[in-house]
Amino acid sequence: MKITEIRLGKISVPLRVPFRTALRSVDSVEDVIVELHTDTGAVGYGEAPPTGAVTGDTTGAIIGAVKDHIGRSLIGREVDEFEDLLGTVQSCVVKNTSAKAAVDMALWDLYGQLYKIPVYKLLGGARKRIVTDITISVNSPEEMARDAKDALRRGYDCLKVKVGVNPALDVERLAAVRQAVGDGACIRIDANQAWGPKEAVRILNRMQERGLAIELVEQPVPAHDFEGLKYVTEHSYVPVLADESVFSPEDAVKLMTMRAMDFINIKLMKCGGLYNALKIASAAEIYGVECMIGCMLEAKVSVNAAVELACARKIITKVDLDGPVLCREDPVIGGASFDGKAITVSDGPGLGIRGFEPGSLTYLT
Repeated sequence: MKITEIRLGKISVPLRVPFRTALRSVDSVEDVIVELHTDTGAVGYGEAPPTGAVTGDTTGAIIGAVKDHIGRSLIGREVDEFEDLLGTVQSCVVKNTSAKAAVDMALWDLYGQLYKIPVYKLLGGARKRIVTDITISVNSPEEMARDAKDALRRGYDCLKVKVGVNPALDVERLAAVRQAVGDGACIRIDANQAWGPKEAVRILNRMQERGLAIELVEQPVPAHDFEGLKYVTEHSYVPVLADESVFSPEDAVKLMTMRAMDFINIKLMKCGGLYNALKIASAAEIYGVECMIGCMLEAKVSVNAAVELACARKIITKVDLDGPVLCREDPVIGGASFDGKAITVSDGPGLGIRGFEPGSLTYLT
């Protein structure tokens, strides 16, 4: 099976409600789709969202990296050169982690198709079903309480609540959410780098002293501040999950060596795809650090690749893969099944993706 062509497209999928965090506000998913075509007719699919505020990857940057660097390194090569192909994707251009992730997952898709096996079984095959949380965007306390109650009515029992836009209001936001959902629901919070270390400890400890029972806090301090993250981990009543601080296996190992966090969040768009995500998971197994698998408000192709990894490795104990259920529609044919909080991986070869609904994908020249 030889790679003969790379085609790029764009999809636009409206969200059910606007997605607001401390870093950005989004009304729709606007992602780049990568197709790797082969001489056998098999097609491998990948996807990358432009999340410039987090990864620095814009739509133009993703397209340019795939067309001008990564794609040229793959055309004409056999899919069976798999390890070398994955290494080439990572080495042919620096940064550009989202573009790398899109091509990386398309290669895994082709490799699975070549040997007629689902990717999750290639990676370990630990389980077929996982359960995701759902995100509550940052708004007024009253609106967040309404959104939280609606999530419970839809069957979700774990909420990831965005905070950090106005730190003075964050405790009241969480108090309103907890009152709305009662004691039975799991609440985890995501500050998206919004606080300083001492501010984070003060806010988090106040939340716990008020009995808000926060399961964990995701990235309370700026990504570069490893020492600050360690400070929060050592002084906060709330366990700490590192997210934006982890862009590579090296970042993960450094944080684990420092004992600067309690959990690691693996996101394909930050680390460059499944190739590096597997390294992070393996390091976490050695250090005994449980992982979350997360997404960047992506549609189903790239989230599907994350599902494959989550179903493959037991060290991934927490799941934040709600991107597709935040969308009003699903233009992707095949792949994992999303039934509310329950996600069931596909047993189709590769990623199990068969294409897109007519008119949903716009190809780029």
